[in-house]
Amino acid sequence: MAGPLNEVFKAIADPTRREILRLLRNEEMSAGDVAARFDMTKPTVSHHFAVLKAAGLITSRRDGQTIWYALDTTVLEDVLAWSMDMARGVKEDKGGKQ
Repeated sequence: MAGPLNEVFKAIADPTRREILRLLRNEEMSAGDVAARFDMTKPTVSHHFAVLKAAGLITSRRDGQTIWYALDTTVLEDVLAWSMDMARGVKEDKGGKQ
């Protein structure tokens, strides 16, 4: 899980990306609707979407000319489970077994 976990931490390290995730937590939004909430260029917003998608934190779908984004909680659930294991002090051996 180290590789994917690193991508998640990289993605959520940026406050703009955390805000994008917050916006998507309740509903799917178009790229334009999300971009309108920020004072930055469209290529910069696209970069943030790409980082979030690479980390598995959001999904996208195209509907004609519109791209819709939604929060994907699967990876967040995995990170939460990892965090809980760390908090409880669960140790894994080198083979990945507990």
